[in-house]
Amino acid sequence: MAEEKPLLSVIIPCFNEAATILELIEKVQNSPVNPKQIIIVDDGSTDGTRSLLNKIDQANINIILHEKNIGKGAALSTGFQAATGEISIVQDADLEYDPAEYSFLIAPIVQGNADVVFGSRFQGAAPHRVVYFWHRVGNGLLTLLSNMLTDINLTDMETCYKAFKTDIIRSINIKEKRFGFEPEITAKVSRMGCRIFEVGISYYGRTYEDGKKIGWRDGIRAIWCILKYNLWAR
Repeated sequence: MAEEKPLLSVIIPCFNEAATILELIEKVQNSPVNPKQIIIVDDGSTDGTRSLLNKIDQANINIILHEKNIGKGAALSTGFQAATGEISIVQDADLEYDPAEYSFLIAPIVQGNADVVFGSRFQGAAPHRVVYFWHRVGNGLLTLLSNMLTDINLTDMETCYKAFKTDIIRSINIKEKRFGFEPEITAKVSRMGCRIFEVGISYYGRTYEDGKKIGWRDGIRAIWCILKYNLWAR
């Protein structure tokens, strides 16, 4: 009997997440969408994450190891190329985003209305942890600049939770190695004419003490990427 094709491929880029990775995997496995494929791309972790991953023996989990740290965008590119599900979703390896919301997030694609779905941390009535003011301001400015050049009306361009029809995301040549993935992919799916939806999600943000990695340099790079992939790429 032929193996059942998964509905969902969950792509988890991972770098030094020993404190959360096992709990996150359990939450993904317990998420309401099945069958699913879980692809963990360890991007050169040095904190013991790899030792934990090497002990995992579950049929639907595919672990890919980068020999050195290249960046989130590079890890996602690796993961997308290994995806076999009809839909692919990005899941950070920390616990900021709740896998229990997968069915809600991918519903516009399953219903045939969307090609891409963004999960917005700034919409809806779901709980949102209150964290950094200037991060919120920066996120709003980046989303505004992106919207001005793509002519779409997202509220959260920088969100981790993005779901794609797998054939679409696999067809895109991802150039950015780090957090520039977010503005790059937003520009490219917009230019492709994809049907983009946005749904409100919960958000359990973490602090730098908890292990948050993105910083102001990534914000500067994001501005560069917004201009590069919207203006100069044309």
